[in-house]
Amino acid sequence: MTSQKTESRPSSDAMALAEELRRSIGTFVRAIRQKTATGRSAPSETLGLLEREGAMSVAALAQRRSVTHQSMRVVVAQLMATGLVDRNPDPGDGRSWLVSLSDAGRAQLLRDRDVRAARIGQLLDATLTAAEQKRLRASVDLLDRISAAAGD
Repeated sequence: MTSQKTESRPSSDAMALAEELRRSIGTFVRAIRQKTATGRSAPSETLGLLEREGAMSVAALAQRRSVTHQSMRVVVAQLMATGLVDRNPDPGDGRSWLVSLSDAGRAQLLRDRDVRAARIGQLLDATLTAAEQKRLRASVDLLDRISAAAGD
């Protein structure tokens, strides 16, 4: 007889909190991206993926982003035209190319993040007391723990 790990259904309290978090975090992220003009796009998501996971082929990018190879080729061509990615021969396969984040692409990602962080900082100062900011800081630790567990 084999034992199989089964996950129990979350409690109704956990489900309610999960929905509140999903809604709140989603609203927050969308508002910050909108107000800072750093919205999500195929190019920005591709740059982020290359930063997190390193150089990869167009096929691997397409698979990781769940898009067609043809669509990803168009995105990569746009990013190359603007100098945000580089394309180099794949050392493991001379017939293939690897796409990687260029220095300009890395700088663009950092600029966008700095703009978003500055806006969030302004909102924290304008909206929350020092005690509330301290409570929020503790919540960040909790969110980090949940994120780490989600990756397991």
